[in-house]
Parts: sequence; structure tokens; C-alpha cells
Amino acid sequence: MAPVCRHVAGIQRVTPSARGCEDCLRIGSAWFHLRVCRTCGHVGCCDQSPMRHATAHFHATEHPIIEGYDPPEGWGWCYVDAVMIDLEGDTTPQDGPIPRYY
Repeated sequence: MAPVCRHVAGIQRVTPSARGCEDCLRIGSAWFHLRVCRTCGHVGCCDQSPMRHATAHFHATEHPIIEGYDPPEGWGWCYVDAVMIDLEGDTTPQDGPIPRYY
């Protein structure tokens, strides 16, 4: 039986908070890939980035689901249930080009 995410019903359509990792932009840090919170729209950097802001956002807010955002990758991740989610085309559009910092 495939793992189940108990939080998919809470996925929201969101407006991204920044054109890049909002926390890295604030402190001048680099990122590798971006993730967008599907509860509030916070854009944070992935766990391969030095600061891991997307995971830090989860720990601070308990918002469970992020989306692979740069580029839009069509998948989500539930931190609570530790499972991948197929967003089935329900990806968050980017508001213009996102600068590269890796």
C-alpha cells in the first residue's frame, strides 16, 4: 500500500512571497532550488541550499506541504507524513523570472 498524506485537502492556491528565497534575499545568501509553502506562499530554499529556509519555515509554522517551485516541478512534499505528492498539474505560477544564486 502506498503512503498516504493526511494533509492534501489543506493544499491552497497561493501567491509566492518573493522571486527567490525570501529569507536568502533578505540576508544576501545563496540558494540552490526553491520551494513554496502551499499554505501561505512563503518561498524558501531547499535542503541542499546552505540555509534550508523551506524546512525552517515548516518548523516555525507547522505548514505541512511544500511544492518544488523553481522550476515548477509538479510535486509536493509533506513534512509531517514524509511523502511525495503528485500535484497533478496544480502548480504555483511564477511571477516573472527568478534569479539564480548557485
